[in-house]
Amino acid sequence: MTRDDSPAETDADTNETTDEADAASTPDIDDQLLVLPDELRHELKEPMGPIETDADRLLEDVDGPLIAVGDVVTYHFLRAGRPPDVALVDERTKRSAVDEEIRETVTEGTTVEVVNPPAEISQAVVEALLEGLARDEPTTILVEGEEDLVALPAIVAAPEGASVVYGQPDEGMVHVKITDDHRADVRELLGRFEGDVDRFWEILEDGT
Repeated sequence: MTRDDSPAETDADTNETTDEADAASTPDIDDQLLVLPDELRHELKEPMGPIETDADRLLEDVDGPLIAVGDVVTYHFLRAGRPPDVALVDERTKRSAVDEEIRETVTEGTTVEVVNPPAEISQAVVEALLEGLARDEPTTILVEGEEDLVALPAIVAAPEGASVVYGQPDEGMVHVKITDDHRADVRELLGRFEGDVDRFWEILEDGT
C-alpha cells in the first residue's frame, strides 16, 4: 500500500518567499488524521483481494467506478485505454522514482496536488479522494509523500461494486471489488490506527 518558486528580487523577499514555500510544502499538524502503527504493518502486507498481472484481464471484471492507487497500476490502465475514475500517484514505486515514461504518462492529467506523508493519511488526501469520487470526469491526485495507505479510505468511500486496485510489490495488482464485507474489514483496520480517528470518520462520512 517538488515545486519551483519564482526568484525574488531582494534578500528579504527571498527569505519571505522561502518561508512561504516551506509553509506550503510542510503538512500542518492539524492536517494529520491517521498514523500507521508499527504493529499493523505486517497485516497490510497481505493482499485484500485477488492479484492480477494483466490489466486487460483485470478490466474484464471491472463494471463500476475504478480507483487506482499507485503509479504503475495507473500506467497499466492508461495503456489499456481505461483511465481510472480516480488515480492516486506519487511518482514513485517501491520507494524509488518511476521511470520518465511512467511519470509523464500518469501525471499528465493531474487534477490536484496534495501532501500526504509516508505512513499517514492526511485530511488533504481524504478530501481530494472524496472530491474525485464525486466528479464525473477522471481525477488524478498527485501526492507529495506517499499514496499507498489511501487505498484504505478508498475502499470505505467507494460505492458498492466499484473497484479499488493497488500494487502488490513484485507480484501484481490487487483488485478489491467493493462489498459491505470489505468495508467492514477496512473500517476495523482503520480504527486501530493512531491519530484523530473520530475526525477521520467525520470527514469521510460527511463526504460519502
